[in-house]
Amino acid sequence: MKALVLAGGKGTRLRPLTHTSAKQLVPVANKPVLFYGLEAIRDAGITDVGIIVGDTGREVRAAVGDGSAFGLDVTYIPQEAPLGLAHCVLVAREFLAGEPFVMYLGDNFLVGGIRGLVDAFRAEECDARILLTRVAEPQFYGVAELGPDGEIVALEEKPEHPRSDLAIVGVYTFSPAIHEAVRAIGPSARGELEITDAIKWLIDSGHRVRSHFVTGYWRDTGRLQDMLECNRIVLEAVEPGVTGTVDGLSEVTGRVVIAPGAVVEGSVIRGPAVIGADTKIIGSYVGPYTSIGEGCVIEDAEVDYSIVLADSAIRGVRGMTHSLIGRNAEVTKATGVPNAYQLMIGDHSKVQVRA
Repeated sequence: MKALVLAGGKGTRLRPLTHTSAKQLVPVANKPVLFYGLEAIRDAGITDVGIIVGDTGREVRAAVGDGSAFGLDVTYIPQEAPLGLAHCVLVAREFLAGEPFVMYLGDNFLVGGIRGLVDAFRAEECDARILLTRVAEPQFYGVAELGPDGEIVALEEKPEHPRSDLAIVGVYTFSPAIHEAVRAIGPSARGELEITDAIKWLIDSGHRVRSHFVTGYWRDTGRLQDMLECNRIVLEAVEPGVTGTVDGLSEVTGRVVIAPGAVVEGSVIRGPAVIGADTKIIGSYVGPYTSIGEGCVIEDAEVDYSIVLADSAIRGVRGMTHSLIGRNAEVTKATGVPNAYQLMIGDHSKVQVRA
């Protein structure tokens, strides 16, 4: 069995961060979201992986390499434009070579892995087994309707009046029958080949399409609040360890990881939190559910429930919370301009300030 991992797309909901970075490489607890998916695939016993890449392909290749670091054999498959999930199956047909496969959206975050899904697919003869979870607002998702034996009998994409609360998670298992399905469908109203249309074709053509439920935690990491929530979930279970340097004037409590080369001076760190390699925390407070990347400087500042990417600096700023700071960014206290904010903000940015 093979795996097809989708790591293209524009990541519009995480702009401006994704103007310069692949959305699948935004870190959760200082590890890219994509890496969690690759590890889940390996843990399910699959080692032959194709990764669909687009405009950010060079960055994805640099991060993943040949896959050996994960115990995988990785093949990169370019997609010239984001023309839909079913289109990814079309361009990967040569790699898939008529074998059953898992399709995994690289920006999805699953706690609990996919071994149960893969084992169930292997154990029971069917042409697709789709991962589902119950959600509070199904109108924002692809929604499945089940028959009495757990078979999927209907699918709707973001329906105004959902007939169930079962959302389609971005992990699927397919037999080679899916290749006929993706060739049989046409583009949707948004000009893409939709995987939901291909699955509908399987159902309408008499193929068996089964369901499987998420047993752990799932999030689509396409929005800021989802990234922060995934970060919180991972940090809840982090194994504490201090290999950096913490001086006698500092206080470190709870689940805290301080990586090699990191320096903490005159500061308070309340876990769960992760401090990356070669980062300096000076005269500052780092609160719970915070991940600070490598090579950062946090000086005379307060930050909690946030993600700060590598090589960024936060100086003289108090009360920063629920924030995502990109790479090589700088957040500083304004001087010489009383009661005013001085901002330089890129396209698609979001900033909240006290009125």
